[in-house]
Amino acid sequence: MRMDDREFEELVADALDEIPPELAREMSNVVILVEPAHPQSPHILGLYEGIALTERTSEYGGFLPDTITIYRDSILAICATPGDVREQVRITVIHEVAHHFGIDDRWLHEHGWA
Repeated sequence: MRMDDREFEELVADALDEIPPELAREMSNVVILVEPAHPQSPHILGLYEGIALTERTSEYGGFLPDTITIYRDSILAICATPGDVREQVRITVIHEVAHHFGIDDRWLHEHGWA
């Protein structure tokens, strides 16, 4: 599947717009990036890097923003249609945002967000 960068980034923005406002407010210190592929693991579709809200203590402070990276080429490689891309971007964005809120892979896989 091929898609230009701008169209893909719009799909990421659309997926982020689906996050309820009360949760989106808790993401004020999260950077969302779109990259071609993870350099060491090209099969990874997305990656959350940071300290989940559920793991932060009163000592939390002075850290760089958490980062969610969505890997464009990795997603496009497993999709056959634009609709597939839209759905996979949605799933991947929500999956990675869930990690920011402390939800682990096991729960996400059990509930269809893998």
